[in-house]
Amino acid sequence: MVAAVLAGLSLLSLLTCGYLAWGSRRGGAGEAPGNPLGEEPAASAPRSQPHIIFILADDQGFRDVGYHGSEIRTPTLDKLAAEGVKLENYYVQPMCTPSRSQLITGKYQIHTGLQHSIIRPTQPNCLPLDNVTLPQKLKEAGYSTHMVGKWHLGFYRRECMPTQRGFDSFFGSLLGSGDYYTHFKCDSPGICGYDLYENDNAAWDHDNGIYSTQMYTQKVQQILASHNPRKPLFLYIAYQAVHSPLQAPGRYFEHYRSINNINRRRYAAMLACLDEAINNVTLALRKYGYYENSIIIYSSDNGGQPMAGGSNWPLRGSKGTYWEGGIRAVGFVHSPLLKNKGSVCKELVHITDWFPTLITLAEGQIDEDIQLDGYDVWETISEGRRSPRVDILHNIDPIYTKAKNGSWAAGYGIWNTAIQSAIRVNHWKLLTGNPGYSDWVPPQAFSNAGPNRWHNERVSWSAGKTVWLFNITADPYERVDLSARHPDVVKQLLRRLSQFNKTAVPVRYPPKDPRSNPKLNGGVWGPWFKEDEKKKKSDKSKGASKQKKSKNKKKAN
Repeated sequence: MVAAVLAGLSLLSLLTCGYLAWGSRRGGAGEAPGNPLGEEPAASAPRSQPHIIFILADDQGFRDVGYHGSEIRTPTLDKLAAEGVKLENYYVQPMCTPSRSQLITGKYQIHTGLQHSIIRPTQPNCLPLDNVTLPQKLKEAGYSTHMVGKWHLGFYRRECMPTQRGFDSFFGSLLGSGDYYTHFKCDSPGICGYDLYENDNAAWDHDNGIYSTQMYTQKVQQILASHNPRKPLFLYIAYQAVHSPLQAPGRYFEHYRSINNINRRRYAAMLACLDEAINNVTLALRKYGYYENSIIIYSSDNGGQPMAGGSNWPLRGSKGTYWEGGIRAVGFVHSPLLKNKGSVCKELVHITDWFPTLITLAEGQIDEDIQLDGYDVWETISEGRRSPRVDILHNIDPIYTKAKNGSWAAGYGIWNTAIQSAIRVNHWKLLTGNPGYSDWVPPQAFSNAGPNRWHNERVSWSAGKTVWLFNITADPYERVDLSARHPDVVKQLLRRLSQFNKTAVPVRYPPKDPRSNPKLNGGVWGPWFKEDEKKKKSDKSKGASKQKKSKNKKKAN
């Protein structure tokens, strides 16, 4: 009975929607001059390889879209989703780097070595160079590939940069966050630098102090205006919004003065600006003749952070956790090429699935030796067929803080439950170790002027608990732990975890490198590792060892 009520409430919250007509919104986030809403589009490209527009929002909470019942208005997102396919069983990773790495490779974190945390600015680390990327495969298929926005997949050496990983052009930031106007970022006291790039160089000449959401949108419009729509285009737009710091142009606060919580108010203004920016991107697609042969995919990279204004209600947990609030995302596909427009997809879809799905749509080739974790889900989305996916490895992080009471015994001798891990198989979800902040944060929590957890539903687990089991289909809010009731299911999922773990590669999480300091690089965050220096050092050491050997030889003689 409880499960049925929960499922009913879930359905109700997911179906709430509302939208505004395109023609009612003018000006704002990156709108090009002379772009009236009623203008006839230019001649469209012949229907062949579709233009692919992938829009990735940053830290958008599950509830933070109009059609999920938010008080924040998102008429563009609501309309695009209503006319497309809403993905209501769609999963990403709980943080920035993991989601981006899985999108661009089609592989789980355990298969790239990025299973722990994010790539820090000072770490000599990046997406491993032996991984083929989505833009590289699309280029092989004849696409022009452009990226605008946040990279966050490492940059310590030149080969890690976006233009070396398959993109014809790149305009955006390399780090995970930074000031929206000045584009400066401090990683720690005294370790600060500029972070805005045009291809492989700092974009000083292109920086007019414009708010990044608007600046990125203007760049997208320039790309669309200059590209030939008869040639297939892959455009990856990774907006900085709505990640902290919480900043937005003043006029976007207009409708949100009544929100007392300052973080929520700023977050709402940022999301309103983002929604308007996506409206202007869509208008540009129509104006320049791309729209009729385009596929627009929208996704958040992880759940929202309540302390920074985001809301995942009614889901549990937040960004950085493996509760549903950290990994279940806002997502939809909008395209004239969809067969079942205006529908809701409740089949299991994961961010790794975009890699094979988009390459197949682009008529590209997936090498047989690439071991992918993603599936081609286009027929699932477009035609409403069953998903080929039956499980998701949310992650196994062997170096995350171990749960004090975890043990092999608690894992039935199959798995050490001190290790942070999470897996979904069909309806079941299993978590072990320390899954992270586990409160439910209702809308009332944002009613106060400052951060307040008075309204939060707190959870105090019995001592020693390191295993949780939920039926996510019946209980999407993770309120009823079934691990004690279904030990056989727990054992099955622990075995599946163990099987996945046998395929894991070593974790890449090196200590910080002092050479990364922007002061040593003209005040700019950028590649600092020089292959030539390393080669010279190794050559010197080889030469020194040869001299030593010859000296020893002479002595012996």
